[in-house]
Amino acid sequence: MMSIPLDLRGLKCPHPTLRVRKALLGAAPGALLVVECTDPMAAIDIPNLVRESSALLEHSSTEGRLLTFHIRKAAA
Repeated sequence: MMSIPLDLRGLKCPHPTLRVRKALLGAAPGALLVVECTDPMAAIDIPNLVRESSALLEHSSTEGRLLTFHIRKAAA
């Protein structure tokens, strides 16, 4: 399955969420987005976006300021 890395470190709200939304729209069904960001608001905004878009948040973690999300686009 295709993995799409998104390095969004340093971007401030709402840009990480907007970039993830755009990537989800362009990704093939079943694709995995691996998102890295440093904006603390992303811990709230990205899971909400995933829920609203019917995608699956497979994994999320925080290490220092780095937030990592593994988001699977829903199959068609």
